[in-house]
Amino acid sequence: MRQNRDAPLRSDAQRNRERILEVALDELTRSADAPLSTIAKKAGVGQGTFYRHFPTREALVLEIYRHEMQQVADTATPLLESREPDRALREWMDRLARFAMAKAGLADAIRQATSAPGQPAKPGHTPVTEAAERLLRSAEEAGTIRPGITADDLFLAIGGLWTIDPHTDWQPRATRLLDFVMDALRVGAPGR
Repeated sequence: MRQNRDAPLRSDAQRNRERILEVALDELTRSADAPLSTIAKKAGVGQGTFYRHFPTREALVLEIYRHEMQQVADTATPLLESREPDRALREWMDRLARFAMAKAGLADAIRQATSAPGQPAKPGHTPVTEAAERLLRSAEEAGTIRPGITADDLFLAIGGLWTIDPHTDWQPRATRLLDFVMDALRVGAPGR
């Protein structure tokens, strides 16, 4: 009997899934080649339970990536509710930078999972792109950034984040880069 993939998981199954994802994120960030058996053991689940949730390494890696990107995207709304739109945008960029630096090791696992012929494509950044658009539109409507900037423009401008070595004192460099980008976004803003 095949389980409906869209049906909600029982609470114990959901806890197992979350524990697997948490351990896998930690292990795969440290080493893209972390054995799945090690991940299952550290998560406290058997091989059968592990493979019911994630039948392949690729499925696990892509779910971690999707989950982590959703976490970054989900921070946009509370920031907009508690800050001026341009401050919310700038703080969100800081959170994106922390994510990028903390998860740099995961990039190798994602490349391995998506680079071989016949493997699934890397999932899109849709939730993060939508969050960036929401933040940009809010700041634009408030008159605190220049009009017409898209999420694609923003990601091109902050692309330097992904060239910073996360094993160095990356925060001052990331802060300078993001302050520079934010200053550029403000030039020509109608409310300035």
